[in-house]
Amino acid sequence: MARARAHATCYNPGMSDTTVPWSPPPERRVFCNRTLNMRSVQAIGFDMDYTLVHYDEHEWEARAYAHVQERLAARGLAVADLRFDPELFARGLIVDLELGNIVKANRFGYITQAAHGTALMPHDQQRHAYSETWVDLGEPRWVFLNTLFSLSEACIYGQLVDLRDRDQLDGRPSYRELFRLVSDTINEAHLEGALKAEIIADPERFVELDPDLPRTLLDLKHAGRQLFLATNSEWHYTRAMMGYAFDGRLDGMSWRDLFDLVIVQAAKPGFFERHAPFHEVVDDAGTERPLQGPLRRGVVYRGGNAEDVQRHFGLDGSQLLYVGDHVYADVHVSSRIRRWRTALVLRELEQEVLAERAFETEQHRLQALMRDKVQLDQEQALLRTAVMRIEHGAAPPAGVTEGIEELQERLRTLRQESDELDARIAPLAQAAGRLGHPRWGPAMRAGNDKSRLARQIEGHADIYMSRVSNLLHVTPFGYLRGARGTLPHDRPPG
Repeated sequence: MARARAHATCYNPGMSDTTVPWSPPPERRVFCNRTLNMRSVQAIGFDMDYTLVHYDEHEWEARAYAHVQERLAARGLAVADLRFDPELFARGLIVDLELGNIVKANRFGYITQAAHGTALMPHDQQRHAYSETWVDLGEPRWVFLNTLFSLSEACIYGQLVDLRDRDQLDGRPSYRELFRLVSDTINEAHLEGALKAEIIADPERFVELDPDLPRTLLDLKHAGRQLFLATNSEWHYTRAMMGYAFDGRLDGMSWRDLFDLVIVQAAKPGFFERHAPFHEVVDDAGTERPLQGPLRRGVVYRGGNAEDVQRHFGLDGSQLLYVGDHVYADVHVSSRIRRWRTALVLRELEQEVLAERAFETEQHRLQALMRDKVQLDQEQALLRTAVMRIEHGAAPPAGVTEGIEELQERLRTLRQESDELDARIAPLAQAAGRLGHPRWGPAMRAGNDKSRLARQIEGHADIYMSRVSNLLHVTPFGYLRGARGTLPHDRPPG
């Protein structure tokens, strides 16, 4: 049995469930883009919000929305009748600041879905707006919604676009100005601390405790890994949230005993890019003093930079793993600048995987119908070419022996079969497009292609998972191997 469990840590996404019966359920697996040997990782850093501490995003974002709404109303905006709708938008969408749209793009940047304000755009309008446009996240026109904290921001932005288009906002601000207003107001709500004070006062309402997470971190600690926390949250909030999430659940340890370093107000992504100084936090009130000398184990610091953290541990980038939920600030920059190994937490993946599993029978039926559709399309294309050649006095393609009247009759039959097939495909395709999210569908897919979010994850996260505690199934000694990449010319299995 010991040998079997060693293999269980090496889960490959291509394996079937029956191959490794002791593996976790599909939604709790760790998915691997690039091979990662956990035995070579000597230090692991964690973000806090939506990583080690997961919130009920509907509760959290509803309160964030309410704080922003109050501030906008105080500025004279007619927002009193607006209500937070958590299903309007999703992580991984992109704001078009020029047109006031929120869009979903595939991995190449082509837009597959769009909403103007809060209303989904009909296909003809979307095509008119974006037939010659693709998303380049390096351009200032586009804002990528990187995290679950974006739900309230996107919701109120879309609603303000609706108000603006109905001439219910004084001055008719541009769509770009509206987004800046929302973003600045959300930052004010976070900085002024009223929202976080509510969460500290009633953590049971906002925080979803993960029963497997303490053991996951203890396993890493007992296996000799050095753990550190690097969060953008302030010390008073970090202390309260981490204490609620972990104290009393760590076999007699406190959460502070787990971490070799605790870094608050890290100012990511700048933490990975710049060489900001550290300040030592000396008491629970947050009193600080400038760092004197090297970093020390067990101390709380504010600010700082990733280079000094790496130097403190005496490791190269390949020996450090950083785990976070923000596609850019946690994963993209740490991998690109520091060459650290990276893990992304994508909590909504859990429901997405469950939905896809429940849809498997219909998905197989959809794929079979699409294969039939491809064959029909190919035959129609061939016969139309044959008709064209015959009309121009040329020889038809090889294998075509019918005369033009027979070919035209066959084409009429094929068009009818194709229409009937489309009618069978449409409801299945629509259902597949709603998996994971009722309006925007799977976060990792855009139609048949990978989504822009999936491309970001694929490009910068070595592994991804629905929650940190999925690492419990890998163990500190696991060897994760990426699946063989597929190409369009690969022969389909079976």
